[in-house]
Amino acid sequence: MSNPTLAQLLSHMAGGDKAAFAAFYREMERPVYRFIASKLNDPHEASDILHEVFMDVWRSAGKFEGRSAVKTWVFGIAYRKTMDHFRKHGRVSVTDEVPEQEDQSPDAVSCLAAAEEAEHVRHCLGQLSTDHRMAIELAFYEDMTYSQIAEAAGTPEGTIKTRIYHAKKLLLHCLSGRVGRVPA
Repeated sequence: MSNPTLAQLLSHMAGGDKAAFAAFYREMERPVYRFIASKLNDPHEASDILHEVFMDVWRSAGKFEGRSAVKTWVFGIAYRKTMDHFRKHGRVSVTDEVPEQEDQSPDAVSCLAAAEEAEHVRHCLGQLSTDHRMAIELAFYEDMTYSQIAEAAGTPEGTIKTRIYHAKKLLLHCLSGRVGRVPA
């Protein structure tokens, strides 16, 4: 099977195919980890939750009914596991630290401005409620539709549309504080 789809891999996993699981994991690990890690301040906790998500996918592969896209189903599991973590441990505060990035631009001022903008966007995203932030990140970073996000979150699609609408307004308000600022 050359270039199998996620649904085909899941079907093979339901039959106990470990090679299909490895291929599925390679395909989905990075976006799911990025989604989980963006909610937590601890990469080790994010890795633990990622492991739990993929163990659930392995155990539940045969129960997937195809009523949604496989990606939506997996992100739904990740969403619920992350929310369970928040309920159990309380929300972890986000630090103001920005990971160092290698400067590949010849214009250092442009790089500094871009890093400041990215930091400001992360700051503004961090100001959103967990529900608003997850809806925005799934829509814009994971390119999921409103219906896919609604299914992943176990929430009506209208609620997701409202969350994204309000989150955009809140982000615009937060980011507007950036207008006119020039790096020193």
